[in-house]
Amino acid sequence: MSRFLPPTTHLWLGSADPDFLDLARREIAAADPEAVFQPLPEAPGLVRVCSQRSFADLAQAWQANPPIFLRHICPIHQERQLDEISLLRLDQNLLAAIDPALSFSVQTRRFGKLNVKPFQVNAALAEQVMATVGSPLQVKDPQQVISVVLLASSTGLRAWLGLSLAAQNLSTWAGGVHRFRRDPDQISRAEFKLLEAIQVFRVPLQPGGRALDLGAAPGGWSRILRLHGQQVTAVDPAELDERLRHDAGICHHRLSAQAYLARGPGRFHLILNDMRMDGPASAHLMVAFAPHLEPQGRAVMTLKLPHQHRLRVLRQSLEILGSAFPLVRARHLFHNRSEVTLYLQQGIPAP
Repeated sequence: MSRFLPPTTHLWLGSADPDFLDLARREIAAADPEAVFQPLPEAPGLVRVCSQRSFADLAQAWQANPPIFLRHICPIHQERQLDEISLLRLDQNLLAAIDPALSFSVQTRRFGKLNVKPFQVNAALAEQVMATVGSPLQVKDPQQVISVVLLASSTGLRAWLGLSLAAQNLSTWAGGVHRFRRDPDQISRAEFKLLEAIQVFRVPLQPGGRALDLGAAPGGWSRILRLHGQQVTAVDPAELDERLRHDAGICHHRLSAQAYLARGPGRFHLILNDMRMDGPASAHLMVAFAPHLEPQGRAVMTLKLPHQHRLRVLRQSLEILGSAFPLVRARHLFHNRSEVTLYLQQGIPAP
């Protein structure tokens, strides 16, 4: 075991969509009933937590069973009030905890009016680490992360800094904010939801796999599936985007999902559902399609949540899905709005 370990701390920052922060706080309280929250009204979606359990202990528990709404966590090892952003540096204790053999990245978020850009803070602190510790900088998929959160308010500039292993943060993206470059051929914004789900859930997409896209129009998810080498059956009464109509790898059935099911479809390696349906009704539909998944097949669906009784609808829908899918994982992804993304697995994966 490496002797370089992030210092123990019970102070940390949690991030969630501002509209779901109340549910994220419930998840934190369920894991640590003694946790104390400090609201940060100037930083939407952010909460400062003082927990009885250590950050590392909570992170380990959430690695095994990730929360749904809490999107990102990062420890607090330095907490400073600054007169000038140029004075922001890592202290000697934090530098001494960085493992020189592991790659690192600096991830900065800012709230309020600040003249400095996150990449400028990242560059300055990365230079300090490389000069002092010698760890290799790796912006994408680092092994260690130095998290920096800056908050400018009427009381001045506050800075929180912390060191963690990347796997402890629930997301490798700063604040769980998953960004993708916009493709000139993009058909719809919904494509980002599927791209994020593929990464977060590590959805296996073997070339030549058979995928069923329910509620496919206008075809954004079908396009992403084709880019991953899937043979797509698209089901939707509406037309697909004209750019997909001549793709031999897409077979479009202009039917409702229920009418297509009545025809007795074949079997698929992956079933997708991004339909605008009541949550429990959508869950029942996926249960009906479950027999048409290959052994160890997967499914990805978005579950629409109402503004009221969100948890009740979510729990009811998960209970319905559990009757057909032994493994159900749910996350509120960055590209989700009033919905969560579910990853369903029918069989037990091969060893």
